[in-house]
Amino acid sequence: MESKAHFESRIDLNELNQLINQIKFEIQKVIIGHEKNIDLLLVGLFAKGHVLIEGVPGIAKTLSAKLLAKAINSDFSRIQFTPDLMPSDVLGTTIFNMSKSEFEFNQGPIFSNIVLIDEINRAPAKTQAALFEVMEEFQVSIDGQTYKMDEPFWVLATQNPIEQEGTYRLPEAQLDRFLMKIEFDYPNEDEEVNILNTKHERRGNLEIQEISKVIDANQIQALQKIVQDVHIDENLRKYIVQIVQNTRKHSGVILGASPRASVSVMTAAKAFAAIRGRDFVTPDDIKQIVAPVLHHRLILTPEKEMEGILAKEIINEILEGIEIPR
Repeated sequence: MESKAHFESRIDLNELNQLINQIKFEIQKVIIGHEKNIDLLLVGLFAKGHVLIEGVPGIAKTLSAKLLAKAINSDFSRIQFTPDLMPSDVLGTTIFNMSKSEFEFNQGPIFSNIVLIDEINRAPAKTQAALFEVMEEFQVSIDGQTYKMDEPFWVLATQNPIEQEGTYRLPEAQLDRFLMKIEFDYPNEDEEVNILNTKHERRGNLEIQEISKVIDANQIQALQKIVQDVHIDENLRKYIVQIVQNTRKHSGVILGASPRASVSVMTAAKAFAAIRGRDFVTPDDIKQIVAPVLHHRLILTPEKEMEGILAKEIINEILEGIEIPR
């Protein structure tokens, strides 16, 4: 499939690629390593897919999201989820305006182009459930009224997989609304040395002040439409369906991926191809993004969990058992 990369592009991806390179340049002024994760964040942005970021404290989960938001010239809000957070604290509330003698809706922090939800698993189920409609339908319904979100609308959420005290497991319906789950890991030795060197050279100056704005909301919407036009061959669409259907048949899986997951794999693969400078999807694009798109949607059997088997290991096993389209 890669041999086709030499034919003339059917979609003009020059602006997309220039902007992506500029965004990466800005983020990498501060973030050392995590190149693949930054690519996946950009896939989520241009595929119009919300992203869940998981990792232990101190490895730049929240910082990466904040830096990406800083490089975008649009509205940004950050919500710190806590056990006492109410749905109205997120969505907003209707209050009576005495001077006008009428009820008015005060928008909550969810009404923004980019919303960073820090430690999403610290809020109880009723607050998490408040996100269902807005993440899926880009609207909020309160007191019989529907309020549309301005686009682009993109949710980035972080969670710590280790600390369980005072946290609430995200329900499957909530997880399914995230296009991808990106796992941040520890840096290697060289990267960590570079982190210390960079921090020392800054002499306490705030990293986020170094980031310049690269792209605005209108450009994001235009590029999101271009990504939708990326070509994916019918054989590759069948390949995606085979992968997803095999998650439902695997003996180590109680709950496999849904048809929404198939659509998510295809959408993410298109965006991944576009940020690689191609207007068509290859099998490798699918293999690169299938684990981040699927692993948070699978529920493994208790036996597999006790063995320490991870969902991404089962996904890799499924990939090895399916013939790659030519």
